[in-house]
Amino acid sequence: MTDNAAAVPAAWSRARPAEGDRSGRARAAIVILAALLAITAVISLGHGASDASVWGVVGDLLARGAGEESTMSLRDRVIVYDIRMPRTILGILIGAALAVSGAVMQGLFRNPLADPGIIGVSSGASLGAVSVIVLGGTALAPFTAIFGVFALPVAAFVGGLAITLVLYRVSTRSGRTSVATMLLAGIALGALAMAFTGVLVFMADDRQLRDLTFWTLGSLAGATWPKIGAAGSVIVAALAVAPFIARGLNALSLGEATAHHLGIPVQRLKGVAIVAVAAAVGAAVAVSGGIGFVGIVVPHLLRLLIGPDNRYLLPASALLGASLLLLADAVSRTIVAPAELPIGIVTAVVGAPFFLWILLRRRGILDL
Repeated sequence: MTDNAAAVPAAWSRARPAEGDRSGRARAAIVILAALLAITAVISLGHGASDASVWGVVGDLLARGAGEESTMSLRDRVIVYDIRMPRTILGILIGAALAVSGAVMQGLFRNPLADPGIIGVSSGASLGAVSVIVLGGTALAPFTAIFGVFALPVAAFVGGLAITLVLYRVSTRSGRTSVATMLLAGIALGALAMAFTGVLVFMADDRQLRDLTFWTLGSLAGATWPKIGAAGSVIVAALAVAPFIARGLNALSLGEATAHHLGIPVQRLKGVAIVAVAAAVGAAVAVSGGIGFVGIVVPHLLRLLIGPDNRYLLPASALLGASLLLLADAVSRTIVAPAELPIGIVTAVVGAPFFLWILLRRRGILDL
């Protein structure tokens, strides 16, 4: 008993590796990332085809904050506050949701390759959302009548939650989760969800088909204040859970048995984490479509910089994920201007090579 009691604190100290060395760096990184998010948000507000420049937007925000009259024309105010600002806020919410969800999934499964997109959660959410788009006026008309403007995020949440629960059930036996089974089952379930999505796309009419084509590639172009109200409330509620599960995820990195001996309610922790991830990813996918690799790139980069302590990793992921998505959105609006490239293509071009680099590095083929 004495030996075990002595072993637990020693193990717990290893759950927060090099905390004394990295906690200061982590706090500094969070401050820098908050400043980066503020800069990218202002750039996003001032970036576009109108005359409203970055400095014009900053001057107008300062003037309005001081209670003075706006320094911008009516046309520019409409563009900035009714078009660009909803898009910027939606980008922040979705980037934070995807990055934090990736960090939570990686902590839950104790694997840096776990990501809502890789293991099929995003595909399940897409299936739910596409079902409402295609069948919302026919077979799912009662569902859309009940939930109204919330029908799309609710359906995406249900789809993501269903995939996550099946995935967890399949990959867990006797309280132990097999990472290999989880990844393989995630690929299979994601493929199955995409197959059903393909059936719905086949059933869609021309208008729905055009909308679905752009929606599946991911975009922030449809951002509106009602969408932010519908999806943002779900995302914020899901992200609010993160600080309360950070210590539990740290303990879980030592194994479920050790976490249990440390007093962590493991099963409750898993349930809360899974529901939060499904809600955040479902709501994000419902309003933006498929945006991949943010959930795997951001936590992995930050883990290299500030370490694996989830007390710092989760808030830092939210800040960097939001900044990264705003930058990707700016690129998508610029690279083929005046047209707009779907943002999911931009994140895939950056994220896919990064994912390959992680795989090669873990296998020892690359030492970079």
